[in-house]
Amino acid sequence: MNGLDGPARRRPRTQTRRRTGLRSRRGTHSSGTRAAAGIRSLVAVLALAAVASGCAGGGAGRTTRPAPGQQPEKAAPPVVAPARALYGYAARLRAAHQARVAAAGRWGLRKVPLTPPAPPAHKPEITTRKGFEVDDHEELGLPPVFTRVPTEDRVVFLTIDDGAEKDPAFLRMMSELKIPYTAFLSDYLIKDDYGYFKEMQDRGAALNNHTLHHPYLPALSYARQKHEICGMQEVIRERYGTRPALFRPPFGNYDQDTLRAAKSCGVRYAPLWDEEVFVDHWEYREGDRDLHPGDIVLSHFRGRGEWKGTMPDLVRRFLDKVTAKGYAVARLEDYL
Repeated sequence: MNGLDGPARRRPRTQTRRRTGLRSRRGTHSSGTRAAAGIRSLVAVLALAAVASGCAGGGAGRTTRPAPGQQPEKAAPPVVAPARALYGYAARLRAAHQARVAAAGRWGLRKVPLTPPAPPAHKPEITTRKGFEVDDHEELGLPPVFTRVPTEDRVVFLTIDDGAEKDPAFLRMMSELKIPYTAFLSDYLIKDDYGYFKEMQDRGAALNNHTLHHPYLPALSYARQKHEICGMQEVIRERYGTRPALFRPPFGNYDQDTLRAAKSCGVRYAPLWDEEVFVDHWEYREGDRDLHPGDIVLSHFRGRGEWKGTMPDLVRRFLDKVTAKGYAVARLEDYL
């Protein structure tokens, strides 16, 4: 065998190893979730931090003598606080992702729900949707009426109205999956169990105004509309400690008196919706019958007494669709 034969024969094996490694990496990437990819990136950062901390310990070829009384082979390795903190953060991310995967399996979801981005540092400007204005809307500074939040984030917002159904399984499901949502409540439906919605609030949901008795507001005088809206503001303040900034008119119907009354008792926004999800189907406001970044989705607190399923069935249908479409569920109040 001459000097050229060895390298020439070894080269194909090197190329084969490289191709095999490439296939392995591609397989790993394609099967990982977005969260897992983020964790791997963080681990890479940690490795660089560890290298940097080693370099900071005195440079190549330099040895550090132990303090008197220590044996070199038993001396504890140095602990670098920034690297330790990053490793702890990575461990928490990994544990949170694993818990989310487990919860998705328990609740029968097809895929793990996507994690929303951090709330925007600068809130988008919210204006009334064209065609949804009332007379002198802007001049009177009335709350904007909108069906979508202007954002490029691939997020949608889940809002749930009235409060008729009080399913403990729904609270557990939303907490375990960490899905944010906004409730719009009517007093005549929640007064038999204010405690259920206090638990909902304690688990992170925002409680907002849907009037005292859910009437068709444009048929009422200004004084009666104000009683319905401002009265519900006081119920929520007394029971849950805050006056809501959000109000949704029943059935999505309103007039100038509605918005004037709402403004008079502290309401800043009047969100409607672009889609409505039921336990067995979806309905759409837009002609393309599709989701869009920033869409507000409406549903209701309902169970088997009125629908063909439970609240968890409803949430499952909602999450399976938005996740398949590549959307995360974000908290509406974070964008207002």
